[in-house]
Order: sequence, then C-alpha cells, then structure tokens
Amino acid sequence: MKLFTDQGNFKSLKVIAALELTGLPYTLEKCGHEDRVVPYLSSPSLPVLEVSLQRFLFSPNAATRYILNTKSEEDDYNVDKWLEWESSQLQPYLVRYLVSVIVHKKPDTESLNRIQQLLKFLNAELKSKSLTKIQDSAADLVLWGSLFPVFKGAAEIKGWESQYSNIKTWFNSVNSLPCCQAALSKVIPGEDTTCLKGSLSAQPVPLLEQETRLEEPVQKSKPQKGKMEKPAENTAAEESLLVKEASAEEIQTAKESWKTGKSKCPLPRERKHPILPNSGERNLLITSALPYVNNVPHLGNIIGCVLSADVFSRYCRLRNYNCLYICGTDEYGTATETKAIEEGITPREICDKYNKIHREIYDWFNISFDKFGRTSIPEQTKIAQEIFWKLEKNGFILRDSIEQLQCQKCLRFLADRFVEGTCPLCGYDDARGDQCDGCGKLLNAIDLRDPKCKVCQGIPMVKSSQHLFLDLPKIESKLQTHLNTVFDKGIWTNNARVITNSWLRDGLKPRCISRDLKWGIPVPLEGFTDKVFYVWYDAPIGYISATACYTDQWEKWWKNPKQVELFNFLGKDNVPFHSVIFPSTLLGANDNYTVVNHMSATEYLNYEDTKFSKSRGTGVFGHMAKETGIPADVFRFYLLYVRPESQDSSFSWDDFQLKNNSELLNNLGNFINRALMFVSNNFGGEIQEMNLTEEDFHLLALVNRELQTYIDNMEQIKLRDSIRNILSISRLGNQYMQANKPWVLVKGSQTDKTRAGTVVSLSANLATLLSVLVQPYMPRVSATIQDQLKTPDECNVIHRVFVCHLPPGHKIGKPSPLFEKIEASKIQEMKKRFEGEPAPQKSSSKKTASGSTEEIQKLNDDITAQGNVVRELKAKKADKAVINEEVTKLLALKKQLTDISGEPAPGGGKQNSKQAKKGGDKQNSGQANKSAAKENKKAEAPAVNGAVDSKEVERLTEAVAQQGLKVRDLKSQKAEKSQIDSEVAVLLDLKRQLAVAQGQDPEALTGGKGKKGKKK
Repeated sequence: MKLFTDQGNFKSLKVIAALELTGLPYTLEKCGHEDRVVPYLSSPSLPVLEVSLQRFLFSPNAATRYILNTKSEEDDYNVDKWLEWESSQLQPYLVRYLVSVIVHKKPDTESLNRIQQLLKFLNAELKSKSLTKIQDSAADLVLWGSLFPVFKGAAEIKGWESQYSNIKTWFNSVNSLPCCQAALSKVIPGEDTTCLKGSLSAQPVPLLEQETRLEEPVQKSKPQKGKMEKPAENTAAEESLLVKEASAEEIQTAKESWKTGKSKCPLPRERKHPILPNSGERNLLITSALPYVNNVPHLGNIIGCVLSADVFSRYCRLRNYNCLYICGTDEYGTATETKAIEEGITPREICDKYNKIHREIYDWFNISFDKFGRTSIPEQTKIAQEIFWKLEKNGFILRDSIEQLQCQKCLRFLADRFVEGTCPLCGYDDARGDQCDGCGKLLNAIDLRDPKCKVCQGIPMVKSSQHLFLDLPKIESKLQTHLNTVFDKGIWTNNARVITNSWLRDGLKPRCISRDLKWGIPVPLEGFTDKVFYVWYDAPIGYISATACYTDQWEKWWKNPKQVELFNFLGKDNVPFHSVIFPSTLLGANDNYTVVNHMSATEYLNYEDTKFSKSRGTGVFGHMAKETGIPADVFRFYLLYVRPESQDSSFSWDDFQLKNNSELLNNLGNFINRALMFVSNNFGGEIQEMNLTEEDFHLLALVNRELQTYIDNMEQIKLRDSIRNILSISRLGNQYMQANKPWVLVKGSQTDKTRAGTVVSLSANLATLLSVLVQPYMPRVSATIQDQLKTPDECNVIHRVFVCHLPPGHKIGKPSPLFEKIEASKIQEMKKRFEGEPAPQKSSSKKTASGSTEEIQKLNDDITAQGNVVRELKAKKADKAVINEEVTKLLALKKQLTDISGEPAPGGGKQNSKQAKKGGDKQNSGQANKSAAKENKKAEAPAVNGAVDSKEVERLTEAVAQQGLKVRDLKSQKAEKSQIDSEVAVLLDLKRQLAVAQGQDPEALTGGKGKKGKKK
C-alpha cells in the first residue's frame, strides 16, 4: 500500500496509526499541499491511500476502516456510527476551529462552542470507557487522530481534561499506543501542532450542516435545478460501507432476485377480524404488560411494553404471520382506590378517566392493538373466578393468616398504599407502606415508624387476617417442565431467564392471592367473600378477558398451546408475575391453557441522569410528548434506537437531537428525498429503464445482506439492532448516489443520461424497500414515503431479498422532505420544561446547626479521643462495667454534636457491642447470633477513628433492606416461627449496627426490645 499525504496533514494520523497497528507494509509518499493524486477528482484531496494500482481511497476514515478490516472484520455497528459522527458532526467544526487558531490566530468561538457540545455528548457516551466492543477499533483511531490537535499544542481546548474525565481516560489510553506514537512522530514531530498550518491553509474547509443543505436539493420543497451539481460530500462512514466485499454467491442471488424475485413474493395477507388461529400456519399471540390505569405512562413505560410489542406485531404482519396483539389497562387494586380518594371520585370514575387518557396516548403514538381492553369488566370477573375454582378443585389453594395494619376508625385492613409513616431505614417522614421515596427501598407497612391511615390519619393496629394462597410448591414441577422446554426453544431475554431462575433456585413458596379491599374481583369462596383477588392474580388474566371481548372464540387462542405461540413484552420488574405466577396459575387450572413461549423484558429507561417522576415533574409523559410539537414517529424512532434491551439506558435530549438531525434528516431523509427529487425534476417523475452493472449488483448484494440481518434480528426481537440495518441501507443508497453523481451524468451524453436514469430509478426502488422496513418503527413516515412513491400495495411484504417493485414507466408522486431539523434552542426549551424538581432528601428531620465551627470541631476531636479510649479498653479486654461507662460518655458526646451541628454524629469505635450482645442474649437463636456477630464484626472496624464511614452506612442500609425483605417474604409465605424469629434477630442486630454507625442510640431505634420485630 502507498499513502500519499502532505506535510503536517493531521488527517493522516489515523491512517498511519492503522497501518502501524496492523503491521501492513506501506510506503509514505510526501506530496505538495496542492498535488492532485487521484486523477479523476476535480480538486486536490489528501491524504489518499492507494490500496492497489490506481485503486484509491481518498477518505481517511474509509482508509482506516479498510486497513483494520484486512486483519479482522470489525463487526460492530458502533464503529460505523462513530465514523459517521466524526465526519458529519465533528470534523466540519474541528477543521474550522483549527484554521481559526493555527492559521488566522483568531479563535472561532462558534465552532469552539459546537465542539464543546459534541465533546459533552462523547463524554457521556464513554461512560463504559470504550467506544465499541472492539479494542483499538477504527473508531478509536479516527477520533484520536481528529481530537489530538485540540487536546495538545497550539489549539488545545483549555480545561478539557477536567471537563471531560471519560474522554481523558480514553484518549490517554489510545494516545499511548505505539502505533499512535509512531504516527505522531511522522506527522507532528515533537507534538508541535503549528506544523499543521500549511496543510490547513491549502485544504478546503468542510461545509457545515446548514451550508450543505443550502446546496442540496434534498431539503427544498421546490428544488432549483441549477443547484443539483453540488450535493453533500459523501461521508466517510458511507464510503466505508462501499468497500465491503460481496461474495460471488451473494451477487448471483442479487441478480436473480432483481430479475425474477417479484414473482416469488407473496401478496400481503388480508387481515379480517376477528383474527383466529389457522392450522398449519404460524399463529402468534402477542401481549404487552397491562399498564396500570391510575397514572399517565411516561416514555420508559411506553418503550418497556406497548411500543416494543407494537413494532414486533407490525413486523409479523409484514411477514404474513397470523398474529393478534392484545393489551389493556389494569384497573383493580390498592393504587386505584388510593387515587380515587385523592381525586374525590369513585374507583370506577378513576378507571374510566384514565383508560381514556391511555387510549389517547397510544393512539397518538400510533400503537396498533388488535384489542385494547380493561380488567374491570364482567368477562374478567367470570374468567378469573372460573380459574380460581379450578385451582381450588385441583388442590392448589391454601388458607392461612397474615399480619396487617387495621385502621380502627375506618374499620378495615389497610393495604400497603393506604399507610404512610416514617421510613425505618432513612428517617424520611413521608414513606408509603410499600416503598420509601426518600431512599427508594421496598418496605412492609408494619415496619413503618409512626404509621398513619392515609384516609383518616388514624393510628392503625397490627391484626391478623385470613387469606388465600396459591400453592406454588405443589405446581413447581409442572412449571419447571414447561420452562425447560420454552427456555430451550423460545426467545427469552437474558434478564427474563435470570430473574425466573432466581425465583426457582431456592424453591417456590405459597403466594397470597387475596386482599382486604373493596375495589377488585370478589373472592367467591365462602368465608372469604369480603375480600377481593390480589391484583397480580387477576391482572394477567386481563389478556384472556380482553381477547374474550374481541371474539367469543377466544379459547381458540388461549386454550390451544399446540398451535399458538404466546409472546410477552414487559419490563423486567414484571418478569416473575409472567414467568412464574401466571403460568403456574394456568398450569394449576389444568384446562389446556396457552402458556408463555417467548418473553422479551426490557431494562429501565431513565430520563437524562435521573428517573422519571410524575410527582417531581421530571421527564416526558405520554400526553406531554404531543405538546412538544415533535412528531410521534420521531419519538418512536429514538425510543427504539435507545431501547434498554440488555442494560439500562437513558432518554437524552442532546442525543435525541443528534439522532434526528444525523440519522433521520441527513441519512434516511436525505437519501429518499434526493432520489425522488431527481426522478421528479429530471425524468418527469417517471421510473426509467434500469440497465444494472456489476457495480449495481454489488450494491444489491450488500443491501440483501443488511436486509437478511434485519429479518434475523427482528425474529430474535432485537429491535434496536434492526433499526441500524435500516440506516445502513440508506447509507448505502447515499453512497451509491454520491459515487455515481447523476447530477453530472444527466448533463452529459445520451449514455450518461441513461446511466443517470438507472441510478436514480434503482435508488427509488431502494426507497421503496426502506418504506417497508421502517413501517414497524415509523408507520406514518412509511405511509408518507409510499404516498410520494405511489407504491403498489403488494410491496408491503418483507421478503428476504431486494426486488424491483417500481418498474420502468411507473409514475411517482410529489416528493417533499420527510424530517425537520431540531434546533439547539428547541432542545434547551425541552430540557428546561421537563427537568422537574430535585429528588427528595433521604431525611426531613435534619436540624439547623446552632453551634460555632470551633465548638463543632472540639466535639469532633473529643469524640475521636473517646472512641480511641473505648477501643483500647476493648483491646485490653477490660471489665465490662468500665467499657460500658466509657461507651455512655461517647454516646453523650455524640448527642451533643448532633444537637449543635444538625447532622448525624460520627461513629467512634466499637461502641455497639453492649447493645448488640444485649440484643443477642435475648434472641436465643444460635444461628442468628452467629450471623449477627459476623455482621457486627464487619460493621465495627471502619468506625475506630471516630469518623462517620459513609460507605459502611450505605452497606448497612442495604443489608437492613435486604434482610427486611427476607423477613417479609418468610412471613407472607407462613414459614416456621423459629425460622422467622431467627431472621428477625439478624434484622434487629443489623438495625442496631446501622444506628451506631449513624451516631444514634441503637436501643432507641429498635425500641430496646421486640423479640419478633413487631410494633408494640
């Protein structure tokens, strides 16, 4: 290989680094700044890589990618993503800034500000300290080479290392590579970037995004033909796709499918309702988790279930599968009653109000349910009670009592959300009975301090109540057999498998299925008729009742496991109810029910750097999305682009803007509008004869490769990956147009004009394919493209190969832009609008400091000294009475500090041994004492210097929460009393340790006594 470059051309850094990294033999040819190496280019372009005789790569990014692929294929879409980002977003501003500083000595502040924005985005993306899953990829070398001149030397951006810590770590790692150091020695000796001046002066400055659009017809509704000769420069990422090789077999397949493929394509399936399973076909029953009716869904809720299921359902229809998509609102339970009380209306009115809101939101997002039902309907009651009677008849229902809080004024037991009080873990004084918003920990209502009834503010008492339990241990073997089969044959996300297995690992326990509420499905069993079914017993049955409302032949879907595949779409928090509880319910009923075969569970979608919160007004909720003025399809696209498939992800307005402007506007929209405008303006809107060359069939082979990968990803419910296949196809189309330059050909000879007709007509057919592939993701955009193309209905089937649907003579409609640019001012407006209030403090009981700094410091010193006294006495095994006396002094000092500083006092030694032992003596449980002693030993060590150890407090807080959950589970499962007492002993000891670590009196925290952990 031969690399042609001029003196001080920083774009050579990445190419030379790639050559050095791979060890490929190469020659470095130094040229003049104005030398024209590639004979057929209209202007000088350096550097240029000659890969073989007269075969040139004149994009540094493409060259870098090509070099590294010669050693091993970099099969990671993130590589191309970063190459495109660098060339289309970063490079134009970077070059302008370098020219302003190194050549003109007058920094361009506008370019610098834009670079800072891009660096902020890059820094956020580098949280994992890596750009791609490939070590030292083309993306690493390309970005390193581009950023070096603004991180070192004359044009260095001041303070970048402190502002962008993630970039600093990544950059220093890449910069230290021997291949990068070798490149620097050849291009920027001594890292003196002033040597770049000559090259920067000679090279043309890249067009900025808005300038590119002014020269392109793509963004104009009334294009000017005279401007057609100057489309946007081809991006490096696009060019890198062109150099991919296609096998002879792939090219032959492309030729055959182009010539005869349409005749083999099936016609779209006509969907006549009611849709029922057909023998001999693939019948897919698709459900998305029922959204709870009492609230407005936010974007995380929407991508977690209904939108993901909608995309898959639309894809299945385009594949001519026989499928049915079912959802609805979950309307029974505590939260509905609570919401009704808050709003002063009945639960039925709450359900009617919010069911309407949900429907309106999903209509706006264009979610295409076959049936959207609700659970507060007669069909739900009938089916849920029928299943219960079958479970009862088959011996899978148990009776037992559980302890609950009962309001003496309201004369009823209080479900978790009807209780408020002080969190026992963090002291937050507005915690709910099921969870604390201060520390985020799950709670049990009977563990709250100072509990109050949310309805009347009365103080409840702990009482026992008889309830019904589903005997999961008795059904477990049936469930395990079923899961073994579907895990092997079905599509299950990793989190769904892991969560399910974690429930099964230690053996299932009986699960309570009744509640002391009024709003719910009545339990029909004598002696329990004053109770209703627990919402997580009846909610999944809502899928069945919604289908029963859709068709009276619902049993053909729900009692037909041999012919029907059941797909569940949900968030990971709902996994156990869909993989364990609901399947066990159906298997226990023993009535040939269709049980889940496939499960796609998402992780959590966060909002920026925090969580969605309606109470704080943080994040975008469904009804608000419409008010932004941004089309629903753009929201759909972005939510699916960042879908949290394998780990939590975030909705970021900066990234939202970037994806819209780069992927939708400049990539997908640019290609389709360009192609259609050219057909419209130069060929009267008529598709021309297409005489395809080997180059054209090479393009079709690459398109087929992306198309088949798209299908494979969709079949595995990898929705985020398929969207990247779409964008790769449109990139190929952009590259194909740019390489052939039809705006030049159309002004040439008749042969050239014919070639131009072939290029744009083939591109229009490619746009037709894209209109079908984007349909699951952006249905309205798909309809717009097809309207502009006047596509035939038969194109709406996804075939495994690209075929010609627009023959010569086909007349297209009027082209117009598909997307609009989102300006930075719009993004700032959205950020401000949806940022909300800060999260609540963990404790609302902090006091204001009343002492002087000197007094507080003196007390801190005294506590440290007294802590040392206690520690030394314990080390010498002094008399217990002496130790206790000194511990008392230490606690008194801490109380003084708390009183005058308003902050928790620091730990001061192993002062908790007296209380821990006192509590341990009372427990009379050997195993509990061992566990407590082990935890006690861990907790004591960090506090010996008299300072609060925040990590130890955090560790103990988490330990208390986990142990509390364990105790509650044992109680709800009616475990042996001795086992519960043992675990309660461990919990109490952990609470004492936490109190000591926070500088509180451990006896006061746990009430001094309480063998069973109950409130007195």
